[in-house]
Amino acid sequence: MEALYLLVPLSVALVFLAIRIFFGMSDSGQFDDMVGPALRILQDDDRTVVEVDRPPAEPAPERLP
Repeated sequence: MEALYLLVPLSVALVFLAIRIFFGMSDSGQFDDMVGPALRILQDDDRTVVEVDRPPAEPAPERLP
């Protein structure tokens, strides 16, 4: 019976801690877009990345025979 005097308040405190963490994550925007990342992985995007910062390659000098 004495164990209940310890376990009940600990379990109530744990529940309130879990609720506080959940609402903290909800307020910070953690659960705003639950569908977007799941659909983004299904999109077929085979485009190549174009490097904008690199200048075009200079042509190789011609070799004389």
